[in-house]
Order: sequence, then structure tokens, then C-alpha cells
Amino acid sequence: MLFDSGDTIQGTALADYEALINRIPCTQPLSMYKAMHAGGFDAGTLGNHEFNYGLEFLNQAIGGGLDVDGVDASKKCVGPNFPLVLANVQSVKTGKPLLAPYVILERQFTATGPDGKSVTVPIKVGVIGFTTPGIMTWDKRYLEGKLRVDGTIDAANKYIPELRAKGADIVVALQHGGLDGSSYSPTMENSALYLSKVPGIDALMMGHQHALFPDRVSAKPGFTQTGVDNAAGTVNGVPAVMASSWGKTLGLIKLELVYDGKAWGVDKSKTLVEARSTQTGKDSANKAVYVDADPTVAPLIDTQHQAAITYVKTPIGSTDFRMNTFFADVGDPGAIQIVNQAQADYVKNYIQGNLLQYASLPVLSVSAPFKSGFEGGRDYTDVAVGNLAIFSAADLYLYPNTVYAVKVTGAEIKGWLEVAAKRFNTIDPAATADQQLISTFPDYNFDMFTTPDVQYEIDVTQAVGSRIKNLTYLGAAIDPTKEFVIATNNYHRATSGASFIPALDGRATIYASPDANRDVLIEYIKAKKTITRVANGAAHSWSFTKVTTAGNVVFTSGQGQLSAATDAGLTNISLLTADDGSGKGRSVYKVDLSK
Repeated sequence: MLFDSGDTIQGTALADYEALINRIPCTQPLSMYKAMHAGGFDAGTLGNHEFNYGLEFLNQAIGGGLDVDGVDASKKCVGPNFPLVLANVQSVKTGKPLLAPYVILERQFTATGPDGKSVTVPIKVGVIGFTTPGIMTWDKRYLEGKLRVDGTIDAANKYIPELRAKGADIVVALQHGGLDGSSYSPTMENSALYLSKVPGIDALMMGHQHALFPDRVSAKPGFTQTGVDNAAGTVNGVPAVMASSWGKTLGLIKLELVYDGKAWGVDKSKTLVEARSTQTGKDSANKAVYVDADPTVAPLIDTQHQAAITYVKTPIGSTDFRMNTFFADVGDPGAIQIVNQAQADYVKNYIQGNLLQYASLPVLSVSAPFKSGFEGGRDYTDVAVGNLAIFSAADLYLYPNTVYAVKVTGAEIKGWLEVAAKRFNTIDPAATADQQLISTFPDYNFDMFTTPDVQYEIDVTQAVGSRIKNLTYLGAAIDPTKEFVIATNNYHRATSGASFIPALDGRATIYASPDANRDVLIEYIKAKKTITRVANGAAHSWSFTKVTTAGNVVFTSGQGQLSAATDAGLTNISLLTADDGSGKGRSVYKVDLSK
């Protein structure tokens, strides 16, 4: 059987095209679902990104039936041909689950009888789904007052006994969430460690963290919490998988069932759990080679695929420099500044025309390098010199977020930047061994200014929370009480950025724009026509505090990209190892913090 644990309908240019640009007709399913039909999926659940386009579109995408305010529940469309289940989200309007909490699927399996002969037997497979409670924060503009999210464990304790009582022989839990060793709370983002303790679950399929479990290859697996067994592929004894990201891995759980005359049970001694890579090897250039594409899929979505390609090729301007994020982590603003400029210009114009009470406040902007090598050496923004098209803007701004403006103080700006500086490990100047500069803090949270008006240093020898030095505005130390307007985005920031500063829980928002950051960027480029390094990619707002280290401070980036650092004026970067040995197209570089 084949299952999906969410984040399915958003995340590609084709998905955005079908939802936002030229909505796919109600009479046909999303292209992603067409592909999944070819794959033979049995059931799925919803991830947080299913809610990114709003409930009205989600209603269409899944075929109708969402009984919530503002949505026509009677509307019937062509959705997936497999059931979607969701146990921990309710409609405020009805007080009932948004989707069926679970489903029981009867499938025929081959078994060996007591006489040794092969027989076909029916097995009732219960499937239950959970999404991360963060949806109420991240997509607050769409969901507030319309949905309510229950804690994963509360929902599991309510519905899994029902599944068993209705005859489910085995229960598969699809959780759009991962593993976190923190204390459990109903709002916990990654609660699989606790879900696995709920009695009655035979298999757990996780997601959301885009990581690998079980990991039997890495010297330091990503998940090592108490109860997590990478060798066995279990979480608190429950077989569990997390299939990485972007189709790189297939999570596989094989259960051996035994009938005792009354019920089926799992023989745990014969359970197999595997995160099976879709990579089959490497080519002569040491590049990864993957399993062949199924030739039946592409024709199913070709019309939509070609339409999306035509759209993203629409010209919008030109650039005289290569805009990339290969060295954004060490100071290159080349692919960040243009985003910040577009956001700030948009917010400034809106305030001058509509929010005159804020017209005297400086307008600044922050953005982050959304692609910084998480998936390997090709996972970087890289826009070539020459003509720019809509696909260039999609590379510069990866997500379908919308522009928000928040009002904060100088002290809050410093606090915001202190959190962003978690991107770096703490460096010991006396250490002689190589030290990794980049931590596990996500690239998409490494917010930065890129304007001559704001200058600051990041001292990576200091502890988290004490790294931002010499923060200035217009050449003078920033006034902690002075108010600023910051252009940012709605997702993980303006309404759900309390991990940065408390006010980013919605209280600081002065303008919730309906316009996507990417569309604002496109219009800005169209207006400028020509983007130049001097005007749009050379403003170094921040640098590392100078310090001499006994050993090398290192980081990885794409292979053969040192010229990108040179072009950006980063003279303190050098190549240490052309191939880091990961097979992911990365080199090891050194940053000289004394320069």
C-alpha cells in the first residue's frame, strides 16, 4: 500500500500556476494528484502547505465537502481518487472534523495457511492522519475563526480506539510532523515521539522535517532522542519512517502478520523498516544518478506542464550580474538585496498612500537566502546574467508568501538579528581543528538587511544571543526606542515569528498585504527594467567581527563556485576541498575571519 503524509499540493512552479495564476478547472484534478493516481496511492493526510492557498482552493483541490465559513461545501470537483484523512483539525462552523479522521481500507493479501498452502485473506487497514498545529499561525489569515486544531495526542487517544473497535486489523498513522525531544504540548510542531506511545499504532509515517529516518548511513544521524532506534527503524518500538524530501527516498515498512484464530497481530521480529534511496549510483562526473522516471506520468500532466513553462518564461527585465546564494551565508547580498528593495519599496509606497500615521517612520526590509544548499550543491538560487523571466523571480523568492509590514523598535531589531545569527555555530578562536561555521538553524530563518542605512557585525565567537555588535542606522548607534517599519512576509515572520521577537505574533503587524512577495518582486524588476550589481546587489549591511583563529573555519557550498564569492567582493573566502565526498556536488570552503 502507498501512503502520503502531506505537503503535496504546494511547492513547485506548476502548483503555483494551477492555484494562483490560471486556476485549474474544477473538472480535473491537480497535476500532482494525476501523478499520484498513476502511482496508486491508497490514502493521505494534509500537511501545513495544503493550507497555503486558502480553504476555498483546498476545497476544490480535494474534491469539495469542506464545511467551513466562506466555502461552498456543496461544490463538487474532481479531487484525488484516494481518501484524505485528518484527525486533529475541526471546523469552527460545525464543531466536527474538517475531514474524516480516519478510514478503514480492506485489502486482499496473500497468506500461508496452517497447512502450508497459499491463500488470499482480507485485511482491514485503518489509516489515521494528523497535521502540525502550526497551520493556525502560519496561515492565520485564511484559517483564523474557521478552524480549530487539537493536540495530536488528544486526537489519537480519541480516534485510534474507535478504529480498533470498528475492526481495523492494523493501524497506520500518517503524521505531518517529525521528532522533537522537547516536552509535549498540544501545539507541538513535531510530536511523533509522543504519538508513537499511543497504544494501537502499528506503523508511523512522518514528514514535515524533510529529514531521513531511519538513517543507517550517517555517522551522526539526525534523530537520536530517547526511544529512537535508527538500527531497528523504530520510535518507542513502533516501526516508523521519514522519507527525506523531494522524492529522494521511499519510506518502506514491511509488517509480518500472524493470525491467532481471533485476530491478526504483528510479528515484530520480522518487521522490516527502510528509507530506500531513489539514487542508484553516481555517473562519471560523480553526480548522483536516480531511478528512471515512469514514462506513463509525464503525458498525464503535459498540457499543464507546458502551460506553466510558457508562463514562467515571461520576460520581466535583465541583470548585469549573476544573482546567487552560494555565499549568502558569509556576506554576499547578490540575490537578497533585490528582494529587500522590492519589499521596502512596496511597503513605503503603501504607507505614503494609505497609512499616513506611519509616514515618518523609516521603512526597512529583511529577507533570507531560502536556498543555501540543504539539498546539496545545486540547491542554491542562481540567476544568470542577461534576461530575467518570471522563473528568475521564482528562484529569487521560493515561496508563495505575502508581504507584511511590522512596526518594531531598534531594540527589537537587534533581538531579531540575534535570533537570525543562530545560523552560525560558536567558533573557538583557539581550536586548531577545522570548525564548521554553519549550524542546523534553517537558511530560511537567516534574515538579513542589505542596505547602506543599516550596518552591523556578527561575532561568531560569542554565545547565541550576544552576537550582534556595532548595530547602526544612518551611521549612528541604533536608538533602542526608535520605531521602524520592517517589510517581511506573513509566513514564519509577521504572524508566527515570536521565536524571533515576541511582537511577531501578529501584534506588530500594521499592514497585511494581499500581494505575494514574488509578485511584488516581479513588478519591481519590471519597473526598473535593468538590474545592476552596483544598484541592486552590492550593499553589504553585515560582516563578521574580525578574529584570528588557530584552525580553519569551514563551510560547504556548490562545487566550482569560488568566482561567485570573488564577484561579490568577498576576499576572505578560499577553496579547501573541491569535493566534500558527500556525493551531493559540494565543495569545502574556508572563511578567514581575520579579514
